Amino acid sequence: MGDVLAGFHAAWEFESDSVLIRFERGIRTPKLFAALGERRVPLEAIADVTLTPGKRGTVVLRVVPRPGADPLMEAAADQLKESSDPYRLVMPAERGTLAEYYADELRARLTESGPAERFLVAAPEVPLQFKAYDGKASFDGRSVSFRWFWTGASSAKWKAGDQSFPVSSLSGVEWRSPEMFEGYLRLLRRDAEQHAQPDQDPAAVVFGLGYGPVHESLPFAAAVLAAVRVRSAGPGDAALAAAVPRRDPADIADRIRHLGELHQAGLVTDEEFSVKKAELLAEL
Repeated sequence: MGDVLAGFHAAWEFESDSVLIRFERGIRTPKLFAALGERRVPLEAIADVTLTPGKRGTVVLRVVPRPGADPLMEAAADQLKESSDPYRLVMPAERGTLAEYYADELRARLTESGPAERFLVAAPEVPLQFKAYDGKASFDGRSVSFRWFWTGASSAKWKAGDQSFPVSSLSGVEWRSPEMFEGYLRLLRRDAEQHAQPDQDPAAVVFGLGYGPVHESLPFAAAVLAAVRVRSAGPGDAALAAAVPRRDPADIADRIRHLGELHQAGLVTDEEFSVKKAELLAEL
């Protein structure tokens, strides 16, 4: 396909084996989108594509990821607000016919369904860190560290001291959105049962007003979860999870040609054409 479909806060590029989602950076862009930057979603990670009417004269094109295909959505566990869903592309209603065309084209290319056996969408890149209410969380790809704040940490956490958890010691991550009551991030350990409340558990950090925001704590949780899964997988699966497709100059040139056709047809504005063309040329 190789075409580009632009919407509010993002543009989708339809490639032969994936959809490349590029998020805008700006004060009106949801902070999670800006933090993610871009995401490449292989077709094998997609279960379905929907197109529905949106609010205030818009339409919404949405890719439905397969369960278990994306560490970000697995960590989110259906807690994201609709406006922060990275798989939604909101467009003016007048682009509805064009969106329907791409939805049909994309559906025709889907061959997989049901839960994925491994993560197919890349996790956010490390190192990552954020400030929770009771401590600072850091992840370097090999271990997660919690450094407690004297102003927020409980006596139980001070008694336990600062913590460091190798990925090999973890079985998963539990993330409760800071936009809900009593949000937190808890590391699930292989050799321990979690009975303590998050504010008393040295393997957890708690959120609060202005602490552990979604755009910081969720990518963090997703990266840790992906590392845990890769650590548990065999060497072959780990290599596949870490692989990043290289860009082919001929492929980029073809995308520029398709972009020009969309521009000439009036489906992409002058500004969208200039920005996207510059991005593509920068990759040569």
